[in-house]
Amino acid sequence: MWESEANEYAPIREAELELLSSSARHDRKRLAVILSPDFAEIGRSGRRWTRDEIVASLGGEAIRDAPITSDWLFNRVGPNLVLVNYIIHQDGYESRHCSLWEMPGPVLRYHQGTPIPVR
Repeated sequence: MWESEANEYAPIREAELELLSSSARHDRKRLAVILSPDFAEIGRSGRRWTRDEIVASLGGEAIRDAPITSDWLFNRVGPNLVLVNYIIHQDGYESRHCSLWEMPGPVLRYHQGTPIPVR
């Protein structure tokens, strides 16, 4: 990634990493700022979650360390939209994630996690 791209997408990456932290996942006020009112998620299980459902679920999670991430890729798909892809490595499994972020903000519109089969 070019340095200018890294700077351009830094707020999105920071927000994405923040959402992986227990402190943000338990903070309803922060989630209300980051997640779009029409936010939707397709979880690793295949379940579709609304904003209200995911906020309620995240608040009940156990405190945990933020996972390790890799393979970040940012693609501008519209004047104010950026598609982000990355891999999470946690507890012996990996999953590929994609998120659609709206700028300015950043505001998360959509997220999906897909398990990566063990090889």
